[in-house]
Amino acid sequence: MSYAIVYSSQTGNTAQLATHIKHILPAKELIYFGSVSPEALHADILFVGSWTDKGTCSPEIAQFLHQLKNKQVYLFGTAGFGGSPAYFSQIGERMAQNLPTGNVLLGSYLCQGKMPQAVRARYEALAKTSSQKAQPLLDNFDQALSHPDQEDLEKLEKAISDLLKNNSLA
Repeated sequence: MSYAIVYSSQTGNTAQLATHIKHILPAKELIYFGSVSPEALHADILFVGSWTDKGTCSPEIAQFLHQLKNKQVYLFGTAGFGGSPAYFSQIGERMAQNLPTGNVLLGSYLCQGKMPQAVRARYEALAKTSSQKAQPLLDNFDQALSHPDQEDLEKLEKAISDLLKNNSLA
């Protein structure tokens, strides 16, 4: 079964996940790897990844998902805020809402990703007027600096391995 890996990554976090998926799956079945492209539409299975934009996927990935027809899709991505499986699940659900009827959602995996230093600068500026509001944001920013980390990649690998076993995709 052929597959494609399509992703949008602003800071390299989602690209890191995409590359890890590429190394997990059989190379001979890969027909496309990269940003949104019509070439990817020829694959039987699409692994589609995005950074988180306002609680869902990027507009570019949303538009790509909207054009899919009768595909098997696995969603993945990263979010600057994190730590809660429930939060990541909500993002995955919002991403999946972009899939038209007739597609099959095989699953999703999201994890925390580091944010640009400009975000920390905004939080520091906010701390000058509201340290109580800014401190949790600063703490989360600092926590995110190491993500995606080895544990995140191992969890992704397990999710993909389970997908392969449960759906006879290997």
